[in-house]
Amino acid sequence: MDASEHNESEVNQIDNDDVIQEEDETPEKEEGEDLTEDAEALKAELAKIVVHPPSYEVSPMEEFDQAEFSPSYKDNLPKENLVLQYAENFRRQMVQLYRDRKPLFLNPVNECGVEKFVCTTIRPTLLEFKELYNWDGAAEFVADYLNIEPLKPEYELPKRLISPATVLKRQKGNCFEYSTLLCSMLIGAGYDAYVISGYATKETCLADESRDICPLLKKKEEVKEEAKKKEMKKYTVKPPRDLRSKFELKQDAKREAEKQAEKEKQRKEEEERIAELEKPPPDPYFGLRIHAWVLVLSGKREVPENFFIEPFTGLSHPMDSPNYLGMESVWNNVNYWVNMQDCSEGVKGLSFDLGDPTVWEYMFPNNDKPLLKIPDAEDDLNDMDDEERKNTSLSISTDNEEHEVEKYLDMPPSWVDALKLSHRDFQMRCPHGKKTKVYKRAKLEKFAHYLMKDGLISRLSVYEDRELTDLMKVHEYYAHRSDKLNQRLTNHRTGQVCENFDPGRPRCLKEHQFKSSAPGPENERVMMFYNEARVDGLQKREETQTEMTEEYSNRDDFLYYKYVEFGKRAKKFGPQETSSANKGRPINKMIQKFNRNRNKPANEDIAELIFHVAEDKIHLSYHTEDVRIAASAREFLKPPNWDEKGAVLTFNPEMHQTFQVDPTLPMNKQVELYEMLMELLKAEEKCRNEVRDSQNEVRNILDDRTKEEAASELDISVYDTERNEKAKKHRRELERQQLEEKMRKQEMDIDYLAPFLAKIGNPEKLSKQQAFSLKEECLADLKQRLIDKANLIQARFEKESQELEKKQAWYQQNQVSMGKEDEEEYLTYCKEAIFRIHILDLRLTRHKEQAPHKYMQLEQKLRNDERLSEFF
Repeated sequence: MDASEHNESEVNQIDNDDVIQEEDETPEKEEGEDLTEDAEALKAELAKIVVHPPSYEVSPMEEFDQAEFSPSYKDNLPKENLVLQYAENFRRQMVQLYRDRKPLFLNPVNECGVEKFVCTTIRPTLLEFKELYNWDGAAEFVADYLNIEPLKPEYELPKRLISPATVLKRQKGNCFEYSTLLCSMLIGAGYDAYVISGYATKETCLADESRDICPLLKKKEEVKEEAKKKEMKKYTVKPPRDLRSKFELKQDAKREAEKQAEKEKQRKEEEERIAELEKPPPDPYFGLRIHAWVLVLSGKREVPENFFIEPFTGLSHPMDSPNYLGMESVWNNVNYWVNMQDCSEGVKGLSFDLGDPTVWEYMFPNNDKPLLKIPDAEDDLNDMDDEERKNTSLSISTDNEEHEVEKYLDMPPSWVDALKLSHRDFQMRCPHGKKTKVYKRAKLEKFAHYLMKDGLISRLSVYEDRELTDLMKVHEYYAHRSDKLNQRLTNHRTGQVCENFDPGRPRCLKEHQFKSSAPGPENERVMMFYNEARVDGLQKREETQTEMTEEYSNRDDFLYYKYVEFGKRAKKFGPQETSSANKGRPINKMIQKFNRNRNKPANEDIAELIFHVAEDKIHLSYHTEDVRIAASAREFLKPPNWDEKGAVLTFNPEMHQTFQVDPTLPMNKQVELYEMLMELLKAEEKCRNEVRDSQNEVRNILDDRTKEEAASELDISVYDTERNEKAKKHRRELERQQLEEKMRKQEMDIDYLAPFLAKIGNPEKLSKQQAFSLKEECLADLKQRLIDKANLIQARFEKESQELEKKQAWYQQNQVSMGKEDEEEYLTYCKEAIFRIHILDLRLTRHKEQAPHKYMQLEQKLRNDERLSEFF
């Protein structure tokens, strides 16, 4: 209930009284009285003043074809009519008791012009899509799927409330239809949800989010964990005393606090100044704009606290949100409640205990909310005598029994058809597949899945100014891409591009950061990988024009870091060789770092390995022992001819320097140092090859990205039969095979008596003689065909045998003069001929076995044939 209503009614009453008083005091013009010149001048001056009353262009209500709706839309059941009468009686009582209240939203008409109670318009439904099971997914879907129809005029309740099923089909509606659909989905999903009819700000009623920060840009509040204090044990070494002056520390802290307070004050003043500049202009209908939204109470679905849902945006709001200025009523599919609380401060401080009759007036007595407990009459029985207590308890029990027997009017079932949503409509998400929202210095564009060729589903553009002209960065979201790209962030100020990928790429790329001005190889870039899916455990690769750094994890050789320093290419005059362009940059230095291997002694476990390629040096640093504060180290100089293939490498003590922490350990022999140097040279060559492989991998990834961006192929599920061309082709092939199988069966079911009946003219009825003649002819024909088939197989068998005998005789005559190739050809022919003869022998044997059975089967079919069965 709005607190400004009472004042407004008083002002209107005073204005009406003034008008009446002025009309009563107006002197009547006498007949025949002439106006003076001054009066004529006054009349002419007053005639110039013209007022135009405000008018609203009310668009005609959309008409629906009633033939498309079920009978429940066109008529009311007797129980529905009874509920409408009950609601009308409730409305009259509220008007009589509270004359200053605005009318309640109780029984608007539906699509067919039939009055329906608002509680029966809610149709609890749980759709089959898992994204709609939680409140945030359902709210976002409703906000995206529908287009907004603002109320006209904005200070009056709508005359019609369209059912949620029709709203889903037409994909548009006002705030009440938005809220009814969302409430139906939330109740179906198990939430304790309600529709609220009240008042809101202009921005909320018109879904104007141009002064709000985009939800995707809001930073999540980080929960700061308090640092646990270390427990001081009895024998723990005490820390050194702090010799700093406590007074000076306090003064420094005081000055720092004053600086922080001054900064905070300046920040608040700047925010207030900006807020004052961005403040919307005053609304002449402030507090009068009617709006509907959704309330979710705590309890069900593990909801911890009550909150509001704005249906136009799909966002949640706290219970003291300044966007909502008051509420008149609340309802769900069970009951209807009227707010009796003061809303002079908006919705702040309102109680939502719907079982409290002092603040909520419910319509139906069967309130599902627990009522406030009234002091029990049994408390007064303690002060009575036994006789009085007995009589009083008896009367109380009788009243309780009568109260239990009394029946209340309950809510009839919903008249709305079941809510249905196809998978294609769910994927379209927005009307016509596109929707744009404007926020404070940001613009969000949403697209349906598979609508854009590159798989783009949303694009967030962030601007520097409120006019959305100075673009700062663009955040793009993708889905169903074959290259697994899911996000791309482009900073137009720095030119930095960041791409994120889902698992499943060939080289397990997870994230790629680079500059749009230099996308090619050997430039600044950062690549993150799914190290669990890679054999080498590569986690990160960072590259510049002169350096490359790689980080690893979970490797068997304990390598976790690799650094490469490149030199400049030597400039050559003349035509560039194609082979030199692929060799890569010259390497000056390579560094490898290893984790501790507990299976080796610390002074033998390498911690850092540095290859000074340009200086022909190799430096080793070992891990520090637990009882030491320094680590051992070695340095080798490469032999002069180390890079010559097949050369014998020489070694002398001047090529090796060592620092050994433990002087008691024996020194390494020259042979051991020589073998160590050989291993290090092999390790350097291996590291160099790995660096070249990394450079080639970067080039291959960039080439693949160029091809993928040009192709922009999308993955389509095998279950999506509408979009999957392969599935369509497979289905057509199966249908063709089924048709061929059906035709083949029809051909097999050809009438075997047809040619014999044609000889005698196809008579309608056969005589006994004709029947016997047909049977004998048919059996004789089958017998002759079986004999002919056996003779044919025998003839082929004899022919093959004769040709084999001729070939064998030819071989006996020419065996001495035959070459190896002719002999192999003869053996091959003999194998094939023997195989054919064997097959013919098997076919003849099987034919002899099956022929009598075929003869008997045909004879049985003839006996069972409808045309011959009466004669046999």
